[in-house]
Amino acid sequence: MILPRMVEVKQKLSAIKVEDYISEIRRELRKKGLHKKIRSGMKIAITAGSRGIAHYREILATVVDEVRRAGGEPFLVPAMGSHGGATPEGQLQVLKSLGITPESVGAPIYSSMEVDEVGRLDNGVPVYVDRIALRSDGIIVVGRVKPHTDFKGKIESGLMKMMAIGLGKQKGAETIHYYQSEGYHKIMPAAARLIMEKTPILLGLAIVENAYHEIAIVKALEPHEIEREEMKLLEKAKEMLARIPFKEIDVLIVDEIGKDISGVGMDTNVTGRFWLPGEREPEAPKIKRIVVLDLTEGTHGNAIGIGLADITTKRVISKIDYEATFVNSLTQGSTETARIPLFLPNDRDAIVAAIRTCGPINPREAKIVRIKNTLELERFWISESLAEIVKTDRELSERIEILGEPREMQFDVLGNLAR
Repeated sequence: MILPRMVEVKQKLSAIKVEDYISEIRRELRKKGLHKKIRSGMKIAITAGSRGIAHYREILATVVDEVRRAGGEPFLVPAMGSHGGATPEGQLQVLKSLGITPESVGAPIYSSMEVDEVGRLDNGVPVYVDRIALRSDGIIVVGRVKPHTDFKGKIESGLMKMMAIGLGKQKGAETIHYYQSEGYHKIMPAAARLIMEKTPILLGLAIVENAYHEIAIVKALEPHEIEREEMKLLEKAKEMLARIPFKEIDVLIVDEIGKDISGVGMDTNVTGRFWLPGEREPEAPKIKRIVVLDLTEGTHGNAIGIGLADITTKRVISKIDYEATFVNSLTQGSTETARIPLFLPNDRDAIVAAIRTCGPINPREAKIVRIKNTLELERFWISESLAEIVKTDRELSERIEILGEPREMQFDVLGNLAR
């Protein structure tokens, strides 16, 4: 099969940025009276999640420092549901892979999967919180507000999810995920409200990133403000989200997926591949076939999201940690995201198969987009047919810069694309 020639392009993305984010964090925490909320000797738990937030280590180290300046004794607790294979050691390893260690943040990290029930919702659903955090004198929730990869709502991924699912550990996460759509839309926010009522939540620190994975907004919030302000921050996060700027794509080639990229390996807000029935992202393109070529090193074999691809490679299959992947999938309450798609010996075979199964199209004219991952969408490759569309579409031509001339896809002797 003669494959289409590809063109490298550069996309204009939202560039709002907080230059001195450390000073901004200090200002926000002090503005909300952190130093007045903490008395000398109080033990303060600070949440640390499993996402690759920009400057995450520095953010947590700054919060630790502010707590200590106020006279408190800060420590970190992993708040990541079942991630890390649902073990204390695995969760510490996830944090270490993000550069978060006791040495780097200046505070101990206490990891446990033990939880206590803090109450029940009106429908009888129990709500769980990390036992170590519960025994502290105060909890500071640190998290990124962004569009969720499983569902669409007024509250998606942020501080409330960090409380209800992150601090709920495997048991809490599994309980909420069991109810699938209702779990996300109703139970998760209700659980977070109960946690703010029943536990010593002092403050939330919300981070919003721009399309370049840089810090755009930092906001400290008191418990009574969190739900209202998180809704507003989510809308801003959606405005800044990087997207693939085409309505229809025959084949999307994704060089890598992983938990350090997205909760389901590749951001469904970018690909439009939601696993929950009825959930959709209107601005996502319509894609016939998705090809995944590799797993990130930072995902540690967790291939959650591979089931949302149509075709992959033997390289991906050889790297899968099935236990970590299946635990994550079962806790999530799905089987779709961990299903193994058709896998072929190399990149070229996988791409050819994807084009061949798109239907009666001329392979040379196939609409193909190749991205590194769904987090890095400033520079990517498009096929010659899409480049022609860019040239004739005023809106696209203002948004996308063509960087070079069309060239053939470059494969090595094993049939794999040059990275």
